[in-house]
Amino acid sequence: MQEGRLFKIVYHLLDKGQATAPELARKFEVSVRTIYRDIEALSGAGIPIYTEAGRNGGIHLMHDFVLDKAVLSEEERREILAALQSVNVVQNNGDSRTLQKLSAVFHLGREDWLEVDFSRWGNNGFDNEKFELLKSAVIHRRNVKIQYAGANGAIRERIVQPGKLAYKGMAWYLKAFCTERQDFRVFKLSRILDLEILKGTFSRRDFPGPPDIDQGEYRRITLRFPGEMAYRVYDEFDKSQVQKLANGDLIASAEMPEDAWLIGYLLSFGAQVDIISPTYLKEILAEQAKLIYEKNKP
Repeated sequence: MQEGRLFKIVYHLLDKGQATAPELARKFEVSVRTIYRDIEALSGAGIPIYTEAGRNGGIHLMHDFVLDKAVLSEEERREILAALQSVNVVQNNGDSRTLQKLSAVFHLGREDWLEVDFSRWGNNGFDNEKFELLKSAVIHRRNVKIQYAGANGAIRERIVQPGKLAYKGMAWYLKAFCTERQDFRVFKLSRILDLEILKGTFSRRDFPGPPDIDQGEYRRITLRFPGEMAYRVYDEFDKSQVQKLANGDLIASAEMPEDAWLIGYLLSFGAQVDIISPTYLKEILAEQAKLIYEKNKP
């Protein structure tokens, strides 16, 4: 128990720079006297730790102190390299000098296990450029003017304050504060048709809970598919949302936005989908299919 607490004290000081004995005692749920004994034990083990009296005093580590690699297990070192590689890939800058140095220090070979391309198939690279620009705007807190295709089909300009890039459900989203709506919104990156980084900056805001994506009202939709559509069903729905029937058919049920996107989504399955509920969607889908036929019939 004490050995684990000693390492945690060192990690805490490496992270925070300094701490007081009462602060450490509260954090590790021990007495102040125990903390001072821990400090003596660390000092006796050769850790350059010291205390400083006075108003701004406290417990410190010597400047530039670093932990020996032996403190980390081989598994922990591999996890650090894997995490660093994933960050390096997302940064998309090709600079892996830090990764090379740590690989040498840890005496471990690098394993290229991750490759990320943010562009869609057939895209000319604008998706990657868009991601990099928005990443920079988030980091530097720059206002961004975007041209956005909303769920109702309208394309509008908005000025947003980017907070975070998020990946969910096989798509990238921008979590941001919309200056027009004066509220938090989530924008799908593929619907951002153009963007411009503005000169103005902003103060960071805390995103309040799971925000609504800029789409319509959500409703539970239940669909039936033939078994041969399993490849597509499991692409679109989680296993917990799918029920397999005795004849091999699949029943999928999920909360989905009830808007123009939903109709287009259902049409993308062609004749391989049967709407179970809500039943009024059958008529809407049939009408849209009829319009497509009339427009494209020979």
